[in-house]
Amino acid sequence: MGVNPTPPGRHARDTAQRASEVIELLEVLWERGRNAASTAPVSPSQLRVMYCVDRDEGMNLRALGEALGSAPSSVSRLCDRLEAIGFVERSPSPTSRRELELRLTPRGRAYLTDLREQREEALLELLGTMRVREREALLKGLRGFADATRGTVVPGPSAAGSADTALKPA
Repeated sequence: MGVNPTPPGRHARDTAQRASEVIELLEVLWERGRNAASTAPVSPSQLRVMYCVDRDEGMNLRALGEALGSAPSSVSRLCDRLEAIGFVERSPSPTSRRELELRLTPRGRAYLTDLREQREEALLELLGTMRVREREALLKGLRGFADATRGTVVPGPSAAGSADTALKPA
């Protein structure tokens, strides 16, 4: 079933440490690209909101709060800020008068598209320095990692500070 029955040991710890290092390097790379690309940069928490809304267009604030592991008041403030800069819009739900649906605006969608293109270009440049076999091994490992994270809740920073984050493929 694709599950490794071997208990995690030294190799798993080394892998986790290396993955953490790579994530930190990617965060630096992403921050550079985001700041260089945009006249209206958003915070990491706001960017997470945009990713969630992009994946689940029309979600309500409750669903967004669950996806982020954040309190309703925090989610509402994040959406207020994103709406103020024209990246997100809230509209009444056609199924419930008490709910609002969240959608990216064309400006918000363009921001994410530009950001993703810049990230991909930066990655392509770095991957181009690797040997083919290394890239193939990385791809295999990333596919396995993505498969392992589907539907998993992993602790991490959130818009509220320290709640859980649901990992879902983009």
